[in-house]
Amino acid sequence: MRFPLLVSCCCVLSFVSFSLPMASANAPDAARLQALDERTAELPRVHAVVVAHDGEIVHEIHQGGPGVAAPANVKSLSKTVLAAITGAAIEAGVIDSVDQPLASLLNSLPSDADPRVNDITVAHLLAQQAGLERTSGSHYGAWVASANWVNDALSRPFVDAPGGRMLYSTGTSHLLSAALTHASGESTLALAQRLLGEPLNITIPAWPRDPQGIYFGGNDMLLSPRALVEIGELYRNDGVVNGQRVLPEGWVEASWTARGSSPWTGDGYGYGWFITTLADTPVMYGRGYGGQALFVVPERAMTVVITSDPNPPSPGGQFQQQLNALVAGLLEEGEAAEP
Repeated sequence: MRFPLLVSCCCVLSFVSFSLPMASANAPDAARLQALDERTAELPRVHAVVVAHDGEIVHEIHQGGPGVAAPANVKSLSKTVLAAITGAAIEAGVIDSVDQPLASLLNSLPSDADPRVNDITVAHLLAQQAGLERTSGSHYGAWVASANWVNDALSRPFVDAPGGRMLYSTGTSHLLSAALTHASGESTLALAQRLLGEPLNITIPAWPRDPQGIYFGGNDMLLSPRALVEIGELYRNDGVVNGQRVLPEGWVEASWTARGSSPWTGDGYGYGWFITTLADTPVMYGRGYGGQALFVVPERAMTVVITSDPNPPSPGGQFQQQLNALVAGLLEEGEAAEP
């Protein structure tokens, strides 16, 4: 299926320039992998690191947690996976396009919802541009304690217009899970297994659901580091695996085009992916609380997965910078720096 009206609803800020898929580049050498081991050992919260080059896993570290092949709670990295499920649903005809209004996909809207809810599209949900007050941060506890997560998110006041600035909110992602559920007649889990799990040959276990039975959109998914590598490789290969198109043509380019930016890091944000530069190299990544991360580096034919202890207290934003530094060390030109 073609990918119609790719960006007509979105204010496109920038796109990391490269062709997909990239030609093979040199794999990280032994010195860089040894430095990675040493630097990772200095971060005891990190459980596992998996490095893939040109589709093959070339290095794995396991120093805690369930291991590289066992499911781990990837927290908000789930948003990146949910974006992949959405793309696969568009390719399968479950959703028409990113321009489809959310209201047309849901069974109903709460009676107290602002009329501007009708202006929210799938693209706005993917890019965290719904305009609704965030349910993350200080609002998160009350939201997950509510009797109906979808209605609670939709009934919040607008703090920007749909398509405006990025407002990172798990409630926004959960609306996407609800839209997928109602549009397909299947659970988000069933869609994930059928549209991603089967073609990628990965296991996607059940994860928590809301009071109405909708699988949590944007948090608490359970995936192994090796399974996350396959999702990263799907994007690195322009949405195709073993000759089968899983994501629509143009989906990866759209996903890696910044429509907003993080107020905390300044990194761009597309459809479930942050966009940054490490060691002078374009890098796309998804991230989750506590140090869960999926990095794709097309220029170097590389995918890197990091999982960490997902439990509070939070290690803070500086920890993500330390994870970024692990990847940057694999990308640096010249001789490997001293750890």
